[in-house]
Amino acid sequence: MSDFVIAGVDIYPGQEKQIDLPVAKLYTDTQMSIPVHVIRAKKVGPTVFVSAAVHGDELNGVEIIRRLMASKLKVICGTIILVPMVNVYGVLNQSRYMPDRRDLNRCFPGSAKGSLAGRLAHTFMNEIVKLCDYGIDLHTGAIHRSNLPQIRADLDDKQTLDLAKSFNVPVLLNANLRDGSLRESAVRNGTRVLLYEAGQALRFDELSIQTGVKGVLNVLSSLGITRKRRAPKPLSQYIANRSDWVRANASGFVCEYAKLGALVEKGVVLADINSPMGELIMQVKSTRSGIIIGKQNIPLVQEGEAMYHIAYYGDDEDLVAEQIEQMQDALQRIEPI
Repeated sequence: MSDFVIAGVDIYPGQEKQIDLPVAKLYTDTQMSIPVHVIRAKKVGPTVFVSAAVHGDELNGVEIIRRLMASKLKVICGTIILVPMVNVYGVLNQSRYMPDRRDLNRCFPGSAKGSLAGRLAHTFMNEIVKLCDYGIDLHTGAIHRSNLPQIRADLDDKQTLDLAKSFNVPVLLNANLRDGSLRESAVRNGTRVLLYEAGQALRFDELSIQTGVKGVLNVLSSLGITRKRRAPKPLSQYIANRSDWVRANASGFVCEYAKLGALVEKGVVLADINSPMGELIMQVKSTRSGIIIGKQNIPLVQEGEAMYHIAYYGDDEDLVAEQIEQMQDALQRIEPI
């Protein structure tokens, strides 16, 4: 017998299998299942899951995993578990949320007797995450918001930091664990997790997808699961300890000046908010020196709405200013896969 079982299916050393992991039926009596692709080497090694669409409208990760599967990964040791759609209900409805209106990424580790979201979270934790030493969870910005390619992880853990660096994206954010998130539950299980953020909901972004594919392959290679790849040209990585949203203090039409990935200094004007008649109502200014890792895309804003997400190195703004020219060059050096 195999010692590696998912949904009652044995995966033996040297096997590659596609498995439907049952969750719950729709009220139409249609069985909903999480699609899982497992590649297990003959040689013992680490087990890694790569997951996407925990939020059902975040589709870049689905395409990243499709391309990974199409590349016919050669696993020389250990096991890779590819899960292109965790929140299958959300993907079906083009929605971030579950049918019970819950955010799946706030429902982990879940419960076998809880809400629908809680039951799905419980299934994923027990059938997938608990088998794994490492995980890569793929995300995008929310609806009408874009994120710069970035890794969020516990960078105080040296091994996690090394893996985050190997992903080779411009920004690494030392992010706190959020209660109920997949990453929090996985880390408590002893599974080190990288969270990749890039692009926006309900849209494919080619740069984000190519960067994500390369990043996952880099991590797998650094763990020895796949053969060593030719070392990518290293980016000048910006390691941020904190991030904040700059919010609008007025409602109106937005004329933006700062773009995603821009490095900005404290006090610089990011955007103007104008009245429908063209009168300037207020200017939105950066409250910190840092890099813009997320922004809203709609040129309309309500008072209090989050507009720009800025990552920075804590309170030492001089460190940020020194890296502005370096980072601009680094962002231009991301080449197609």
